[in-house]
Amino acid sequence: MQDRDDTVSTLNDLIETSKDGEYGFRTCAEHADSAQLRTLLQNRASECATAASELAARIVALGGTADTTGSVAGSMHRGWVAVRSALSTFDDLAVLSECERGEDAAKKAYSDALEQDLPADVRALVAQQYEGVQRNHDMIKRMRDSLRAAKA
Repeated sequence: MQDRDDTVSTLNDLIETSKDGEYGFRTCAEHADSAQLRTLLQNRASECATAASELAARIVALGGTADTTGSVAGSMHRGWVAVRSALSTFDDLAVLSECERGEDAAKKAYSDALEQDLPADVRALVAQQYEGVQRNHDMIKRMRDSLRAAKA
């Protein structure tokens, strides 16, 4: 079983991942052409914010200090979105592709966390959130593939 500090560190990593997802989805929503896609991405951003809050609450319950910022990689991800939008037409297919890339990173972070020897209650929370990340990824991928097929 991980010690408390290692568990807090793992959860803080997932807070960064969740905050990155929140920022990434919000940024992509700003560039979406479709109002439906914009709403969907804003909802995903809100889910990421909720996940970060749940993780932070668990850290506090463990007696740790929660990290409330995103990661350097997340900042680079958001920067890439801004650069790409400035350089090209940022259509919904590009938005969905970028969202899927972000969700790939989130899936890896959660998968890595689940490989740790976490306390049962923490593992349950991380597993529940991982399922949400997987659902987001699969939904974004289906939408991207559908839009790609419609444009072909």
